[in-house]
Amino acid sequence: MRIVKCGWPLIIGPLLVGIAVGLAGRWLGCTTTEWTGYAVGALLCAFMVYFFRDPDRQSAGDDTLLVAGADGLVRAVEDVREEQYLKTDAVRISFFLNPFNVHVNRTPMGGTVTALAYTPGKHLLTYSHAASEWNEHSAILIEGHGTRCLVRQIVGPIVRRVVYWLELQQGLVRGERIGMMKFGSRLDMYFPKADVQVLVKKGDRVRAGESVVAQIRRGNA
Repeated sequence: MRIVKCGWPLIIGPLLVGIAVGLAGRWLGCTTTEWTGYAVGALLCAFMVYFFRDPDRQSAGDDTLLVAGADGLVRAVEDVREEQYLKTDAVRISFFLNPFNVHVNRTPMGGTVTALAYTPGKHLLTYSHAASEWNEHSAILIEGHGTRCLVRQIVGPIVRRVVYWLELQQGLVRGERIGMMKFGSRLDMYFPKADVQVLVKKGDRVRAGESVVAQIRRGNA
């Protein structure tokens, strides 16, 4: 199983701390502290390995199909007005991740990265509608054949870190890795409403890079 490179410090750190606590317990003659340190360090290390896993994914079907950008639950499908990047009526598909989901994000479509930004902000609960606009987040605009997509990685009240691994004018293939969200959060994808037909609903579970969530309308493709 591939592990995300930026996860190694958080994988090794708890193990080293656990070993240090265990050795301190041995030196003090406290067997309970010794074995608790070893056990907690090993468990946290194992969880971090699981959390930072990065499985290979394959995007099937033709290029009119748009895939999920994150693993997790479809929390909302909403019509909104997106003025900052798309400047049009849009459909927003929101995904919520828990700590046990794969947290590597993928592009919903092939295309070119035409805008990248990171915006400081609040840390509201990500279930809140206001979180999409006011929480700290990244913004990734992808221009493709037939439509455009704005991806927002949104920080929650506990999660304080989202990252993208992209450069402006970089070409992307549908399903390609684009970044990561650490320890559960929210990802929003916006498409111009006139361009796409949404194929998922609230409550659906999806896998990044594999689950089809929308299709480019005939005439746009």
